[in-house]
Amino acid sequence: MSETRDHGHDHRPRRPSSNHVSALRTSALGRAANPLAAGTPVLPTVLIAFIVLVDVVGGAGLIWLPLLAAGPALAAATNGPRGVLCVGLLAVVVGAVMGRDGVPHRGLPAVLAALVAVTLASGLASALRGRKERVLAAVRSVAEAAQQALLKPVPETVGPFRVAVRYSAAAAEARIGGDLYALVPTPHGVRLIVGDVRGKGLPAVSTAALVLGVFREAAYDEPDLLAVVNRIERSLARNLGPDDFVTAVVAGHPRPGHLEMVNCGHGPPLLISASGDVEVVEPVRPAPPLGLRALSGETPHLQRLPFADGDQLLLYTDGVTEARDHARAFYPLAEAVARHVSDEPARTLTAVHDELLAHVGGRLHDDAALLLLRKQPVPEPALAS
Repeated sequence: MSETRDHGHDHRPRRPSSNHVSALRTSALGRAANPLAAGTPVLPTVLIAFIVLVDVVGGAGLIWLPLLAAGPALAAATNGPRGVLCVGLLAVVVGAVMGRDGVPHRGLPAVLAALVAVTLASGLASALRGRKERVLAAVRSVAEAAQQALLKPVPETVGPFRVAVRYSAAAAEARIGGDLYALVPTPHGVRLIVGDVRGKGLPAVSTAALVLGVFREAAYDEPDLLAVVNRIERSLARNLGPDDFVTAVVAGHPRPGHLEMVNCGHGPPLLISASGDVEVVEPVRPAPPLGLRALSGETPHLQRLPFADGDQLLLYTDGVTEARDHARAFYPLAEAVARHVSDEPARTLTAVHDELLAHVGGRLHDDAALLLLRKQPVPEPALAS
């Protein structure tokens, strides 16, 4: 917070005006009240006040006293142990006052003892809840750091492309999953990969890290895109189990106007022309997912596509196309892209991602990744006057 200071030359002491003093007092009271209000168990206190009001109006005596235990129980879900104890003390005092008249002599101590027991149990529950929240916060911070290391942020501009990425992990608490993507400029042109690891949890994250590590190294070393795919395949064959595999699309932009692509059992990308037409790029010769080549004996095929200025390419994972609404209908990605396509990839993906979340009711049940890149038109050189 910046602080403004007066550097004038008149240093004579001045008597503050009454309005100034009032403002200072109000500000001081506000600063003192903010921490108090932040830690005050308002809702449990209101609940106890409501019970007192009902008792005063109804005059039922012992009937309403056990309900005071709801105060510390509710405070355990909203406040720390200190707040729970304060609410419990308030409940005991109110219970003693309410039960002083019209309550049997033996009934009141039992009710007050129950209030004390509920308060102590609620305080313990609040302490345990706070500890679990701190542990969860630490786990989330570690997951975010791991995601930053695994799925490195993609800049808005890479080579001749404008790029946008949207990624949502199904495990919101972990914020990381088995989908993967990377886009790197290399001596052989810009290259990218979008893939989906079979399975979930830490094994899927470990496999995704392996694929991305091999891709980033091979993309720089290998002039042939098929050689990049072959290196990933060999690495997975040494490290994956017999039932594990990775679907992926590996693409490259070796020279202006051309796009290379290798589809290994993944969802077909969408090619968006400069005029806004959306085309599904089906593989000419389907290839098995990475890690399963030895079982099928089939080899991947290099597919070449024209890619002019203004064209866009959308790669995604099956968490997008297999997302269902309440009627079990799949999300129509191609139609959504046609509705929301624009010259700004970030704006297009924001609209598509928001519509996807609305389609599933706000929560995805599988990891979902979207990567959209647009070939920027090359500006014409200015004519010399």
